[in-house]
Amino acid sequence: MAHEQVGGLAYHGVARGDQVAVVDAFGVRTYAELRRRVNQLARAMRRAGADSNWVVAAVLHNRCEWLELLQAVGKIGARLLPVGYRAKAAEIAYLLADSEAQAIVAENDLAGEVDGALRELGRDDLRVWVVGSEPPWRGASYEEVLAAESGEESADFFAGGGFNVLVYTSGTTGRPKGIERPFDPATAHQQMAALASMWGFRSDDVHLVCGPLYHTAPASYAQAHLWVGATVVILPRFDAEDVLRTVERHRVTTAFMVPTHFVRILQLGAERLRSFDLSSLRLVLHAAAPCPVEVKRAILDVFPRDSVVEFYGASESGFTMVRAEEWLERPGTVGRPWPGHELRIYDEQGRLCAPGEVGLVYVRAPHLSFSYRHAEDKTASAFRDGFFTAGDLGYLDNDGYLFLVDRRTDLILSGGANVYPAEVEAVLLEHPGVADVAVLGVPDPEMGKRVVAVVEPRREQPVAEEELIAFARARLAHYKCPRRVVFVETLPREPTGKIRRHELVAALQQTERLP
Repeated sequence: MAHEQVGGLAYHGVARGDQVAVVDAFGVRTYAELRRRVNQLARAMRRAGADSNWVVAAVLHNRCEWLELLQAVGKIGARLLPVGYRAKAAEIAYLLADSEAQAIVAENDLAGEVDGALRELGRDDLRVWVVGSEPPWRGASYEEVLAAESGEESADFFAGGGFNVLVYTSGTTGRPKGIERPFDPATAHQQMAALASMWGFRSDDVHLVCGPLYHTAPASYAQAHLWVGATVVILPRFDAEDVLRTVERHRVTTAFMVPTHFVRILQLGAERLRSFDLSSLRLVLHAAAPCPVEVKRAILDVFPRDSVVEFYGASESGFTMVRAEEWLERPGTVGRPWPGHELRIYDEQGRLCAPGEVGLVYVRAPHLSFSYRHAEDKTASAFRDGFFTAGDLGYLDNDGYLFLVDRRTDLILSGGANVYPAEVEAVLLEHPGVADVAVLGVPDPEMGKRVVAVVEPRREQPVAEEELIAFARARLAHYKCPRRVVFVETLPREPTGKIRRHELVAALQQTERLP
């Protein structure tokens, strides 16, 4: 049974039930309370017919229910589909349809977009459980669903749970594609324990969640801390002062951040930063986007220097890691492979690159097994000789340290979030005033990259910048939408039809005085 595992919620819920497991804006959950609620949720899913084929979508702000869902689906072998709370109805509808979700857990104040998605799909059979204090706009109340069930363990619950999530990513190909992994309950808890062990997470840790839990890294690191019996503090959103006050108040020991978080913290200024006691921090992991060298140097003077550890990875797999002292010797590196991982750099002809030669970065990782849902060709093209690539360019130095040259060719990383140009372009092309469009990422000192649309307008129907931005914002999450729209007579394209994006970026930087 689960209790035999020295780790995981079933164990800690009994062995250290009075310890605080989760703190969020709505209150505190002890391990005993969290264990009870997760068991109630897992039983409710079972009663509704859930099995290993089930996908349960979640559209929630940062709150404890995210972790309850992660734990519950792991107990019964179902999968959780994370959906961003900023997603629009059409985006939600696509994810629900492509994943063939059987249920959705949504927050009451997100009813508008979720209800629009359900009406677009015409899915009356989809179970809807609503989180919030108000009566649900449809379906059933999440709290009432839980209250109807026992909080005890069941003989058919998988020991240790695990991290069983159907993540959608799309690289630069437009429509997101699901990353499907086999779920092995016999080893799922071992993989979570290995992640916690690699980073040295401990039961006396206080872990801060300041990024969205619908992203893989914040969710998986919160889950790993629950595995070891630590306390997880969840902030509803990132606010630099609030983050530092929380570190001081709760004596936070570990956190995950992205470079944009660092920029916003540094914007507080040296005098304000010195007023916070951040000495409790022993591990600040950061990833999701390249960190500018000057930002990294500056943040090493804010947090305890030895605490800052960078890693490079993708939703599919981790690649490398580097501690502060190593990074200072090789500024700009993203490190060497994770334990048990192996890197290779291949050129365009599929030949191995020598140190210093730029090529596609590939990794071979233990237990790396996945496929892209409904995209066998994309799965096959992502592998070479048993190694996987996320499509990033880089090189290894003579000591095996990786340096990234560019992220995926067209992908825009803005504030640590992926923006897929093809998806935004498809929306803008729906506007009757747009003849052609290219969506680009241009350097931004805070966001890393900001989204700019270069539009070839239809001569017979003039369109204004503000009109196109509003058009996009009505159909896409705001972080995906262009901050600026620049109009040109003709977009430069190759004979094959491919837009010469680097040419456009260079022209923008010169003529529009962009950084």
